[in-house]
Amino acid sequence: MMGMEKQHSMEDENSEYLYNPDILKKLDFGKSPAKFNPFISAAHPGEDWMVVRPLQRADYDKGFLQLLSQLTSTGSISRKQFDERFTQMKSAGGYYVTVIEDKRISKIIGAATLTIEQKFIHNCSVRGRLEDVVVNDTYRGKQLGKLIVVTVSLLAQELGCYKMSLDCKDKLIKFYESLGYKLEPGNSNAMNMR
Repeated sequence: MMGMEKQHSMEDENSEYLYNPDILKKLDFGKSPAKFNPFISAAHPGEDWMVVRPLQRADYDKGFLQLLSQLTSTGSISRKQFDERFTQMKSAGGYYVTVIEDKRISKIIGAATLTIEQKFIHNCSVRGRLEDVVVNDTYRGKQLGKLIVVTVSLLAQELGCYKMSLDCKDKLIKFYESLGYKLEPGNSNAMNMR
């Protein structure tokens, strides 16, 4: 009996979400300028084997880091490091890593991160940043890039962000413009210090 309880709590821990998944059900995809054909949303991603949800601890075993490595270098992250970062992000708040899972094979096939910055300006408002958008190449043609970006953008609105920002490569400007993002003349310079 004791062994079963321990195993059950371990499963609960692994299925722990980074943030409350219920908020994704509230998102109104009609508010987005994005054109979906056929229409899909976070609640109805177009295939019954797909689910859009917050990152879970168990996603370490579902290829989340391998998916991110299609975007940029992730380094070799141990389960312990992953668990520690997950715990830090969850307890800090303001991190909304959202994923698309192919439930048939238990693999993460898309992801995007919304980070929320607390501000004093705009009446102590919050600002969102869209980061780390990636979709597995083999799922092209299912509108998943659009789906994950619109999901996270609507999530930012739901959370009260007065502004949502992103940095992108020149070739992606048209894609993001189709989803409602705009280049602001005189204010579109991305500068970095590494």
